[in-house]
Amino acid sequence: MLMFKTRVCELLNIEYPILQGGMAWVATAELAAAVSNAGGLGIIGAGNAPPNFVRDQIKKARKLTNKPFGVNVYYMSPFVDEVIDVIVEERIPVITTGAGNPGKHIDKLKKVGTKVIPVVASVALAKRLEKLGVDAVIGEGLECGGHIGELTTMAMIPQIVDAVNIPVIAAGGIADGRGFVAAMALGAEGIQMGTAFVCAQECTVHDNYKQAIIKARDRETVVTGRSTGHPVRVIKNKLSRQFELLEKQNASLDELEKLGTGKLRAAVVEGDVEYGSVMAGQIAGLIKEIKPAKDIIQDITNEAKAILKNLKKFI
Repeated sequence: MLMFKTRVCELLNIEYPILQGGMAWVATAELAAAVSNAGGLGIIGAGNAPPNFVRDQIKKARKLTNKPFGVNVYYMSPFVDEVIDVIVEERIPVITTGAGNPGKHIDKLKKVGTKVIPVVASVALAKRLEKLGVDAVIGEGLECGGHIGELTTMAMIPQIVDAVNIPVIAAGGIADGRGFVAAMALGAEGIQMGTAFVCAQECTVHDNYKQAIIKARDRETVVTGRSTGHPVRVIKNKLSRQFELLEKQNASLDELEKLGTGKLRAAVVEGDVEYGSVMAGQIAGLIKEIKPAKDIIQDITNEAKAILKNLKKFI
């Protein structure tokens, strides 16, 4: 269907303009390969991992798919320069970036043909990065899981679309065909989903994490860490209540960072959904089952087609 053939598809050589979020500890080679095999763009989340781990994940993904996939680079990682070197050496076709400016690495990446797509949370940042030569931007609204900005997806995306000439990919609050169509109506040329793909069969997170998302209701998420300057959306649990209490007591940054250290791994790997950080978006209430990544993408695209067909009745 023509609506799916956007500049994002051409840029990334993918069938559907659907990207999988590069979630640390969650976005492993297995998930990335499954999403790419299904026609989207799978992404390995480098997070704070050392370069050898990232290289191993890339090699594993290449054994599981011959389709394009990417790597998400977290610019607050102590290994960011080394991870970029791995990406260049391995000639990864695309990277997404977060928590920092990829400007210093763009020329190096472009020399090997790597497309650079940063996650942005404002019009100003999107415009600045376009001038630096990025290939597209992911506008991520505060509905998303994990680190969030200040603007909602619906308010931000059309403003970014109006401000830049490169493709815009919408993220935050999207998990089905309705969200897909809505994002395209706002001017986006693709979508990125994180929470929806956590519940893919191929995702290697602990089942407790997946079940926490499936059981979540519409008001189940909360934002923690606002006082640190790096707010994070998670599913409410004992850890989030501890954060809330400490912030009310004006706890120091060191105290808050100490409380949060290692908590994402505790949830993802160990399955601790009470004292671990269960990052998930507000869209969690829409996710009701665990299914293959291929089915997630097919269900979304089929629903989108049905919606568009129905909308023609009103034109």
